[in-house]
Amino acid sequence: MMMDGGMWLLKLILVLAALYIAVVAVMYAAQTRMLFPTGMATPAGPPLPATVGRYEVETPDGERLTGVHIPPAQARPGERLVVLGFGGNAWNADDLAAYLHELFPDVEVVAFHYRGYRPSTGSPGAAALLADAPVVYDHVRLALETDRIVAVGFSIGAGVAAHLASRRPLAGLILVSPFDSLQAMAREHYPWAPVGWLLRHHMSPLDDMRGVSTPTALIAAQHDTIIPPRRTDAVRRAIPGLVLDRTIADADHNDLYGRPGFRAAMVDALTRIGLATTR
Repeated sequence: MMMDGGMWLLKLILVLAALYIAVVAVMYAAQTRMLFPTGMATPAGPPLPATVGRYEVETPDGERLTGVHIPPAQARPGERLVVLGFGGNAWNADDLAAYLHELFPDVEVVAFHYRGYRPSTGSPGAAALLADAPVVYDHVRLALETDRIVAVGFSIGAGVAAHLASRRPLAGLILVSPFDSLQAMAREHYPWAPVGWLLRHHMSPLDDMRGVSTPTALIAAQHDTIIPPRRTDAVRRAIPGLVLDRTIADADHNDLYGRPGFRAAMVDALTRIGLATTR
């Protein structure tokens, strides 16, 4: 009986080990689709205004990125101010541009479909998104003939915007629901998985923001279950030029954007960035 019990326990351990290995293998194979669900990024908002324009940029490796440009509702004298948006991993650039235009109707708004998010070509990935951001910035700067570009990043887009701030001069930076690194996020949600071996995509806003003097606003949800507050706190402490730090009470990751407090914080962020750059 003792031997039978020992064999049963050994078989159970082997079955559990096999299941664990199978789950880890599936996660390894599926991580790109989990991080970059391109099929979910379809237009869901209202039609874009008739004034919308389209950009197309070729990357150094031959892919083509498609962008959306919405001019201000009313042109103002002086150098143009451009809000360059980087959405979350399931955002569509059309919807992002429309949303930013609603928030900031008096500025130029530009957003690009990430690589691999149709109609942009290529395959998505953290390294590709980070590399494409300066290419997009350079095109927008030349096309709109201005150096006054404020990057706005939402969720994973906050990582892209933070990286851009470390590579190009920005007039300002707005980080919404930023995180310290993709690796830290993976460990947060999958503490049982060998993240160091498993993760192929790397992005570290925490490292990018160190030493960046760009006037920066940070906006987060109080009860974010996707990007827990402790992951945002680490970024907050690393920002030298923090001009606004706002946490939206009782908001979660996905219901944040419709809150009146969030909209007010975004407008306040752009105002404070403008004041910081004119001092």
